[in-house]
Amino acid sequence: MQQWARFAILGAMFVTAYLLILAWQKDYGHAQTTPQQPAAVVTAHDVSADLPNTQNATAASDLPQANVTTSQATETPSVTQQLISVKTDLYHLWINPKGGDIVRIELLSHDESKDSEKPFVMLESDAKRTYVAQSGLIGLNGPDSSRNGRPMYDVEKTSYTLADAKSVAAQDGKTSQVLTVPLVFKTPEGVEVIKTFTFTQGDYPITVKHQVINRSQQNWQGQMFGQLKRDNSDDPGKSSQGIFTLGTYLGGAWGTPEEHYNKLKFANFNDEKLNVEAKGGWVAMVQHYFVSAWIPGDLKLTQANGQPYTAKLESRQSADGMNIMGFTSPVINVPAGTSMEVDAKLYSGPKIQSELKDLAAGLNQTVDYGWLWPIAKLLFLGLQFFHNIIGNWGWSIIFLTILVKAILWPLSSKSYRSMAKMRVIAPEMQRMKEEFGEDRMRFSQEMMALYKREQVNPLSGCLPLLLQMPIFLALYWVLMESVELRHAPWLGWIQDLSAMDPWFILPLIMGVTMFVQQMLNPQPTDPMQAKVFRIMPIMFTVFMLFFPAGLVLYWIVNNSITILQQWFINKGVEKDRLNKVESAS
Repeated sequence: MQQWARFAILGAMFVTAYLLILAWQKDYGHAQTTPQQPAAVVTAHDVSADLPNTQNATAASDLPQANVTTSQATETPSVTQQLISVKTDLYHLWINPKGGDIVRIELLSHDESKDSEKPFVMLESDAKRTYVAQSGLIGLNGPDSSRNGRPMYDVEKTSYTLADAKSVAAQDGKTSQVLTVPLVFKTPEGVEVIKTFTFTQGDYPITVKHQVINRSQQNWQGQMFGQLKRDNSDDPGKSSQGIFTLGTYLGGAWGTPEEHYNKLKFANFNDEKLNVEAKGGWVAMVQHYFVSAWIPGDLKLTQANGQPYTAKLESRQSADGMNIMGFTSPVINVPAGTSMEVDAKLYSGPKIQSELKDLAAGLNQTVDYGWLWPIAKLLFLGLQFFHNIIGNWGWSIIFLTILVKAILWPLSSKSYRSMAKMRVIAPEMQRMKEEFGEDRMRFSQEMMALYKREQVNPLSGCLPLLLQMPIFLALYWVLMESVELRHAPWLGWIQDLSAMDPWFILPLIMGVTMFVQQMLNPQPTDPMQAKVFRIMPIMFTVFMLFFPAGLVLYWIVNNSITILQQWFINKGVEKDRLNKVESAS
């Protein structure tokens, strides 16, 4: 029976190692990160072919399918436009007045890398990478479906900052600084389209509103679209860590009120094309730590047949290999002499769960904790709780570990007490082995009688590791997916808990604590098992060399508490055994 217990413990350890290796294979790529364009250089490109296809549009067009027939758009030569610069407390972005697309976003609160002072570039359009957020009006009278290509909007000025913002009272009574950037396009027929970008200080969501003022003599018909267009370049959110390159899921995602979260890999954009109508929903492109998403607005409109307003969610690949996720509204009618508004929200920034949850159902699930997400979610909430008090993610991990150990204390104490009894009766078992020699059946019978007499369960030694395995793996995903821990320092040389220890000090400490913990456990009587157990701390130390420092910190604290717990239990069991022997004599 003791042999089975040993093999069970070994098996649990190797299963943990195997699962960690699988996580490596999934999360660590080998491609090099695409260099980012310097912040000072922003190039505008003609994107007439980047919009949704009308029914008569060419196959090379990237525009969504409109519900009405329009004339084929005529391509115009590429031109360089004066971009509109918008700078808030969170963003520095650029809007192309031709079409009103956002062609570059820099996130001012997030660095490009730990050692860089450059802001992280979320969206960009240059020779190295294409990743833009497009929107407009298509359909029968939509200016983006004109035979002249994308509309050229008029702007009051080409630079906006928070100094241009106005104080607006919110529903909760608080005052917010709101910056509006209006773009105006007028048709010869007397239709005026005002495309307004609205930014709120401290918030990442951007409201993109199209107001159609119909001063013509005819009914105006069109549809709003919003889409994300991205090439197949590498995830710039990846970071190099020694021989590994960190990166998680890169691809499309979408959700509806019925199906909150779905993934769609870029490679499957053609084979598993998204084409869903939903009352509410969202489309996104997901990368490590960051996400861009379009969320159609709730217009409280009904279509002509009385059906509720629904948006069409779509995915496609253009002829030049661009990946496109977007939405189109139903046909909107604006009678002569009236006006109407249609809007959507664009989120392009860090995957902050609290903000994403309020935007759309399921959007917060782009913070993908994998199949252990219930445990990971609880761990993250615990980390947040301690961080709100302490203000340091490293110490939060330490206090979270103490809390987890306190919750598991009753179960682990029973297990460690059984292991301590195994350690105490080890000399008796060795004597029995020598006495009965090759008579394995007699030895097994006597050993089982000894276990029963001493109330020992040899399999209980597996319990602590089995309990820690899912917690350890879930914490791995928390550290990998939670942008709050990106570049989060602890103390001294640990300046990024989501990256490996640059000096390998924590993994070595972890190896020492694992060795000490093994010495407190009953030692194997089989020479081969004894050798394997001596090698295990070395193997796990090597594994931990390239894992996030926060994860290694968790294991160190967990091992240290376990050592104290086992030491006290061992002393108590040895004392009880000694008292029992003295009483018997």
